[in-house]
Amino acid sequence: MGVLWTGLLALAIGFAAVNGRLPALTPAAFDAAKAAVTLSLGLAGVMTLWLGLMRVAEEAGLVRALARAARPVMRRLFPDVPPEHPAMAAMLMNIAANVLGLGNAATPFGVKAMQELETLNPRPGTATDAQALFCALNTASIQLVPATVLALRTAAGSRAPGEIIGPTIVASVCGAVAAVVAAKLLARLHPLPPAPSAPGEAR
Repeated sequence: MGVLWTGLLALAIGFAAVNGRLPALTPAAFDAAKAAVTLSLGLAGVMTLWLGLMRVAEEAGLVRALARAARPVMRRLFPDVPPEHPAMAAMLMNIAANVLGLGNAATPFGVKAMQELETLNPRPGTATDAQALFCALNTASIQLVPATVLALRTAAGSRAPGEIIGPTIVASVCGAVAAVVAAKLLARLHPLPPAPSAPGEAR
């Protein structure tokens, strides 16, 4: 990242020099820094409010209630994962947290889910169909409360920051459906090779 930012800075200075606008570069940099600080301070307050509300919902059991509601669907999506396996519980909690916009809470559950799925993997180091599907589903997660975007719009002075909730739900549902269809289709078109035999196992 350091190399990337240094390259962008060098390009900005180079283009400013070529276009004869080098004297305007320093004031523009200061103005942008001031705007960034103002936006960050406004964003901190809004994010604190939203994350606090979501934390209350989590403590009230809303995340676990969503996880229980999603269990029948998850059993169909992941038939290779035993229903009572710890991986299933971690995946359910990850998806429920993502639905509520609790990205910070969802991440540990996602890591735990991948670790538990690896214990079911007959080819360690090669992702199973369940791992690939969960990764796709987690990346294109359905969101009912896009807390981060709402906070950004509020901090930027939007008059109706909540008007994106409907489009966000539609877009995230479409993304999740596309992720599931793609993962299932590719799993059928490119099945994994048989697991290697254990040493000394009869062939």
